[in-house]
This record gives sequence, C-alpha cells and structure tokens, in this order.
Amino acid sequence: MDTTQLFSLKGRSALITGGSRGIGRMIAEGFLAQGARVYISARKAAACDQTAKELSTFGHCVSLPADVSTLEGAQALVDAYAKHEDSLDILVNNAGAAWGAPYDEFPESGWDKVVDLNLKTPFFLTQALTPMLRKAATDHLAKVINIASIDGISVNPQETYSYAASKAGLIQLTRRMALRLAQDRIVVSAIAPGAFASDMNKLARDHGDEVKERIPAGRIGLPEDMAGAAIYLASRAGDYVMGSTLVVDGGVTHAR
Repeated sequence: MDTTQLFSLKGRSALITGGSRGIGRMIAEGFLAQGARVYISARKAAACDQTAKELSTFGHCVSLPADVSTLEGAQALVDAYAKHEDSLDILVNNAGAAWGAPYDEFPESGWDKVVDLNLKTPFFLTQALTPMLRKAATDHLAKVINIASIDGISVNPQETYSYAASKAGLIQLTRRMALRLAQDRIVVSAIAPGAFASDMNKLARDHGDEVKERIPAGRIGLPEDMAGAAIYLASRAGDYVMGSTLVVDGGVTHAR
C-alpha cells in the first residue's frame, strides 16, 4: 500500500462556485496546494478576479465570474470553463445564500432566492457538467462535492427557514445523485460546515470569542479544517465515500 499520493490532486482540474471568499476560497487554496488547476466562480466579477490573482501565487487559478442562480447563468459558466479545459475532475458546489426573517413575515423572495441557489443550482450545474466529469473519470474517479451546512442536520434558533430547508434538501440530493452517478465513475459527497468566519457567517467572523463558547472544540473553524475535508473527499483518499455528508463543525451538532 502506497499512501504517499492519497491526498494529491496533481494534474487535476477543479471548478469551485462561490470561490472568491469564505469557504470557497479556503477550498480553492487547499486544492492549489495539492497541485490542482483551480477555476473559481462568483457573481461579482471584480472580487472573483482579485481572489484569483491572489491565489495565483499558489498555483494555476483562473477567475470565471458568473451568476449561477439561473440556468442561463450556470450554462454560461459551463461555456466559460470549456474554453480552458475539455474535462473536469472536481466540481465543488459552494455558491449559496441565506435569508432570515420572522415566520409571519418570511417573504417568497427570501424563499426563492435561497432555495434556487442552494438546492436547484447544484443539481442543474452538475447535470450540465456531467459530460466533462465523465470524460475526466478514466484512470481515476471524478468528484462532486456539495457544500451543505449543519443547519440542514440540526435546528438552530435563527429563523432561516429557506436556508435550513435547502441545506437539508441538498444532503438528501447528494445521496440520490451519488447512487445515479456512481455508474459513471463520478463520486458525489457533501460537507456540512459549522462555524467558519465568512461574509455569510458574520457571527463567527465578528464574534468568534462568543461563538466558540458553544463549540466543544473550543474554537471556530480554520481554513485548514475546511481545506483538509475537501482535499480528502476530492482525492483518492475519499474514493469510497459516496453519498455521505462529512460534518466539519467542532462537535456542535452533538451538543445542540
């Protein structure tokens, strides 16, 4: 048994949505460190371009700005990626949104925006990229990693109805897609992050000392924690993890 290359991504291509900041950027930097060619997408072109420029110091990183919240935007990203690569080894469905409002006031717009981006987009973007994933799955397996959330597993006090529902749905969608795509040598799995400092999780970002008091590990997540989980699933090391969701939360879901 040779374990020296278990976590290597050398020579592989990766596309990460929502890759300009937060968890997406953490994963992008980790993949670059392991030798992957990384393409990041985000809705805001300037931010996406700037992050790609910064990450290029670690390896091959290209900015592909796109709004993947619509099928047209998702297809535009596929077309943009196809100008650089003819196959895709790793897809990370990370782009997401959240919305909080009291139950009696929760708006349809807050439902549609979140559910479309968090649940519909991962399915249809993966569907559109499946031919390229199949093409990559020759001497190794292609990978799809969906970024869910612990809020899709256990309930927190915040009134984020569409977010919790969409992330729970994404975890079940991961199971269903994994069964279908396994026959194409495409492995589908998911990560459910807990508290990581990001623009989406401003509480962990701005009040880390308070948040960590509720985390058994005694701290919020670090970039290395997220990168390590994603590298594991994306590499040979995670080939036998199909349809599962890896919880990376410092023990919070067990403490709730």
